[in-house]
Amino acid sequence: MPWNLSGTYLESCNCDVVCPCTTSGLTAPADHERCQVTFAFHVDSGTVDDVDVSDRSVAVFIDGPRVMAEGGWQVALYVDASADDGQAEALGKVFSGQAGGPMAGLAPLIGEVLGVERVPIDYRDDGRHHAVRVGDAIDIEIEDQIAPQFGQDGPVMSLTGMFHPVNSTLTIARSTRATGDGVYGRSWDFTGGNGHSAPFMWSG
Repeated sequence: MPWNLSGTYLESCNCDVVCPCTTSGLTAPADHERCQVTFAFHVDSGTVDDVDVSDRSVAVFIDGPRVMAEGGWQVALYVDASADDGQAEALGKVFSGQAGGPMAGLAPLIGEVLGVERVPIDYRDDGRHHAVRVGDAIDIEIEDQIAPQFGQDGPVMSLTGMFHPVNSTLTIARSTRATGDGVYGRSWDFTGGNGHSAPFMWSG
C-alpha cells in the first residue's frame, strides 16, 4: 500500500523541559512515575493507497512506563471526525503502524490499544505557537522556546540528531496549556511541561 504524508506535528508530555525520554532514545527514566504523552499531527498533503487525506488531523495518546523502552504502552488513537470512512481507515493504518513507516517502529512497545475514536480535531500552527483540541478530551498549546538573550526575534532552540519517529530535529518547547479530561479514565494538567514541534514527511 503506497503512501506519503507531509505536514506538521506537536507533542506534549508530563516531563519537565527537556524530556529525558526524547534525549535518550527512550532509555532514560522520565521525570515522573509514568510517561504520558500526546502526539498530534496535521496532514497538509498526502495520499494513502490513492486516498487523499490532505487537511486531516490525527492524535495519539501514550501512557507508558517511566523507562519507555521497556514497552507495555497503553495507546489511544484519535482520528479527525471530518475524515470520511475511507480517509479514516487510511489514516488509522498509517498512524497505528499497520502500513509500515515510522510509527511501525513503535508497535513492538505497545501492550494495549485503549481505543480508536473519531472526534473533531482542531489543529493550529502559527509560527512559534502550536495548538490542538481533540474533542472534549485533550487541549494543548505549546510555544517554541527562544533563549532570552536573543529576544523575541531570536532563533528557536532545537534538538538535533534525535531518535524520534517524527523527525530527527525537534524544537524545544514548553506547554502554555496541556490538559486532558476523561481520556480512558485519565485526567491531567501538564501545563508548563515539555513540548516539541516539527514538520514531518513520511512515506511507505
